[in-house]
Amino acid sequence: MIHSKIIGTGSYLPAKVVTNYDLEKIVDTTHDWIFSRSGISERHVAAEGEMSSDLAFQASSRAIEAAGLNANDIDLIIVATTTPDHIFPSTACVLQDKLGIKSAIAFDIQAVCSGFIYALNTADLYIRGGQARNVLVVGTEVLSRILNWEDRTTCVLFGDGAGAVVLQRSDKPGILGAKLHADGSQRCMLSATGQISNGKINGEPFIKMDGQGVFKFAVKSLSEVAEEVLAENKMQGADIDWMIPHQANIRIIEATAKKLGLGMDKVVLTVATHGNTSAASIPLALDTAVRDGRIKPGQHLLMEAVGGGFTWGAALIRW
Repeated sequence: MIHSKIIGTGSYLPAKVVTNYDLEKIVDTTHDWIFSRSGISERHVAAEGEMSSDLAFQASSRAIEAAGLNANDIDLIIVATTTPDHIFPSTACVLQDKLGIKSAIAFDIQAVCSGFIYALNTADLYIRGGQARNVLVVGTEVLSRILNWEDRTTCVLFGDGAGAVVLQRSDKPGILGAKLHADGSQRCMLSATGQISNGKINGEPFIKMDGQGVFKFAVKSLSEVAEEVLAENKMQGADIDWMIPHQANIRIIEATAKKLGLGMDKVVLTVATHGNTSAASIPLALDTAVRDGRIKPGQHLLMEAVGGGFTWGAALIRW
């Protein structure tokens, strides 16, 4: 039977760091207010001219190296991003060119913060269907470009970064299962609705969020989808070695872990230093835990995310 396994991880964060104390100087907020409500102390911000594909290139190069492959071994590239380089071509095609890959399929997925889970599941299905052998899955974001830096309810929460994994066809189970959902009727709670028409921006170009509404929806949907994917694989929260959540807000993460019966010592946390990097947050956290040795062969990982749309999903992995 054909399976897919993650054989390499990589990540990249822009050099510039913006702390809560830096934000105190430009918006009506304080470090204590931000940290107590989100768990965030600092975030990375892309340099002028640094694009999603640039961040993705760095993370992808590290993931391909960790997998022991050459770039041209990759036959499918899936990029999850809310902040593409252009309207078109896709960021995946730009990344393909920057990596020097000549013959891979390449496309983007837009599911906001759930994008990496959506992309991971898509890659798994390509491999299981016999249409790909080595797949590069990337989450990359420059959310700083769509933030209103005068809006203290949003500008304090988000950051830029990229994370990548390489999946390879295997005869041993790796991606055990995934569950995905969407509910467009909830789209107004978290959105950036700006459009380009006749060379002008129409609508709201910045992220807008109903914080309370998002919190309630996230806790409920994340715990339910996590239990759903666990039940399908005849597992319980106690069987999970590591939960690797979308790094949106420490309170959401804590509430989800509690509902699953997981102690916070089993949760990979990077929210304090990365902020919410949307589609990049799970692969960034995964790479951090792989490289520091926390994640070991044979362990079970639960990944889960919720994002604007609304979209949400969870994936269960045997390392």
